Amino acid sequence: MSLFDKYAPLQARVDMMMKIGKDALGVQFDDIIDATRGRIGNREILLAGTNNYLGLTFDQDCMSSAKKAIDNHGTGTTGSRVANGSYSEHVDLEKALAEHLGMPSCVVFTTGYQTNLAAISGLAGDKDVIFMDADAHACIIDGTRLTGASTIRFRHNNPEDLDKRLKRQGEIEGGNALVVIEGMYSMFGDIAPIDEFLDVTHRHGGYLYIDEAHSYGVFGPTGCGIAEEQGVLDKVDFISGTFSKSLASVGGFCASRHPEFEILRKVMRPYMFTASATPSNICAALAAVEKVKQGNHLRENLKARAEQLHKGLSEMQYDLCAEASPVIAVRRPNEAVAAMEWNWLIENGVYVNLAVPPGTPQSSSLLRISLSAAHTEEDINTILKAFNDLKDKQGELMAGMASKLQAAE
Repeated sequence: MSLFDKYAPLQARVDMMMKIGKDALGVQFDDIIDATRGRIGNREILLAGTNNYLGLTFDQDCMSSAKKAIDNHGTGTTGSRVANGSYSEHVDLEKALAEHLGMPSCVVFTTGYQTNLAAISGLAGDKDVIFMDADAHACIIDGTRLTGASTIRFRHNNPEDLDKRLKRQGEIEGGNALVVIEGMYSMFGDIAPIDEFLDVTHRHGGYLYIDEAHSYGVFGPTGCGIAEEQGVLDKVDFISGTFSKSLASVGGFCASRHPEFEILRKVMRPYMFTASATPSNICAALAAVEKVKQGNHLRENLKARAEQLHKGLSEMQYDLCAEASPVIAVRRPNEAVAAMEWNWLIENGVYVNLAVPPGTPQSSSLLRISLSAAHTEEDINTILKAFNDLKDKQGELMAGMASKLQAAE
């Protein structure tokens, strides 16, 4: 028996995808032209699946800051902050994020994924209990696996179900309850009722941890996220986020209203044993924080484009997973149909994400669109035309897919 035999079912799914068309999970762009355009071969592609919510990856101030950091400090840090020390820019970014969020403590990490691995595993001890939303991101799930804590899942976006489970758990002898949710969920684009979750969590004496990876920069009067949008930012215990969405870089952060959070720098293994973020990534993110704070015009355009796209797709009677937000997910009947349609869209100049189980809620097969403040009204009309044409060609495409799969047998 081969070490790789256990992946035979996955390989069968990949083989099916390749019979239909390209590998949607391994796309290679020959050039990224700007925040909304890429190139494959000689074809220009409209990018509608990048998570570049504020469109800052080509912002001149962010790029200049990154270039200057390389000139001043080189290309890499070559070790962890515990072993090699912190650069002044690491500390400056932590101070800027803490100030923006109105919290006394903030720790910066090398990736957003590592942020949740580190903070959740550092916060939850053997006697604690983690209550986790059923649709939690993989990094939240993996963070809980690094702990010795018990984990209980509650129904997605359902404060009442959390309340029942906290009551059922009762008093946690020698430990605490840590409730982990997200602000905007990355697959469906649905929004958490953070105010209600706060009420339930604190009523039971627990701590609320919110991953605002897809909502920091996008929501709230100053871009702090859903908690700020709902007027409860000052009550949240922990907020995590990433640099790879609105902050146009790579990295992550966790901030807390509890000053004691600083001690976790001495215990969080993904922080202690990973090379720290490069100067260019840190400085690009630092410049982007200022753009976020002053970015109401970006947020207003992003909201308008989301409403435009959501309305257009709804009128075409596509099955959408949530109300209008920067993430709009179109539910498809199955994985094969979704893969076929993804291929047709990219061949016709529009790139979206193909999202399939096990990385999706409810085992859904999705065409996932993430919008950017850099998208124009005309860009959204281009996306809508592509989806309208796709609908018109459905019968022809289904027949073509059946023929390809039959020929490959």
